[in-house]
Amino acid sequence: MKHLPNFTEIKENLEFLDDWEDRYRYLIELGQMLEPLSEADHNEDNKVHGCASQVWLIVDEIKAQNNLILNFRGNSDALIVKGLVAVITSLYSGLTPSEILKIDALKILDELNLHEHLSSQRSNGLKAMVQRIQNYASSRV
Repeated sequence: MKHLPNFTEIKENLEFLDDWEDRYRYLIELGQMLEPLSEADHNEDNKVHGCASQVWLIVDEIKAQNNLILNFRGNSDALIVKGLVAVITSLYSGLTPSEILKIDALKILDELNLHEHLSSQRSNGLKAMVQRIQNYASSRV
């Protein structure tokens, strides 16, 4: 299985792809690179509400030099949404809660023009994922 690129690489690749069919294919590829979640991880506590498809997000906390580092894993039952999960988790993973709260993910995603080609349900799901991560981070500051 290929390793999920970091957010900078994902952003550069999306900016390079002009055709939306190619961008969709790339999102699907990113989703396929996600580490699979266990059956136990597919539970109500990890489920993101507000998404039309099913989405699960898991947070792993790591203590490093008196800092709390958050890493995110996720999954979805829809191919393109799974790719969006990969984009969101790559954006936020490896950061402290304070760093996460400083990121305007929706602005960054707007710059990638993802919202223009997503259905309103997928855009709402993306916002729900971002909100869930931000809420988690704010509970850890």
